[in-house]
Amino acid sequence: MLVSCARADLDAFAAIYDRHFAGIYGYCFRELGSADLAEDAAQQIFEQALLSLPRYREAGKFRSWLYAIAYRVIATQRGARSRPALALTDDVADPASSPEQHALDAVERDELLAAIARLSQEQRLVIELRMAGLKGREIAEELGRSHEAVRMLQHRALDRLGADLIARQQRRGDRHGA
Repeated sequence: MLVSCARADLDAFAAIYDRHFAGIYGYCFRELGSADLAEDAAQQIFEQALLSLPRYREAGKFRSWLYAIAYRVIATQRGARSRPALALTDDVADPASSPEQHALDAVERDELLAAIARLSQEQRLVIELRMAGLKGREIAEELGRSHEAVRMLQHRALDRLGADLIARQQRRGDRHGA
């Protein structure tokens, strides 16, 4: 209903912006790792959404459509910057953890980011959209695939991530005489 109103009266788009900005900004921040980059990306996303609003089909969910735009904007920014594929957490140390634990956590996070980057494009997209908060059915709608196909794609991606991380951990243990 809000989308229909925004099509007729572009001032109504402000309500869409207010409803979705925090989630989109958070997704951009997690992916890009910078408040400035996240703000720029979020503005680009809402600008593209506003310009594309006449082509939005009511059959899908607006939130999924908006996150698909976000995914493309972030992918473009990553390509321009050649940064890691995904930022899972802020680089802020937990005051309760030791410097050694923080270093180990950073290594594990970097290994996970590298493993995600090695997934196929479809698998990476499903994992990233899922981490952005989209549900399986929303991802399926956005990708034009069945919910079951997306579940299988996600399952295979998680299996591959697990196998990749275990293999790398074993190789690291072999190099260190473990």
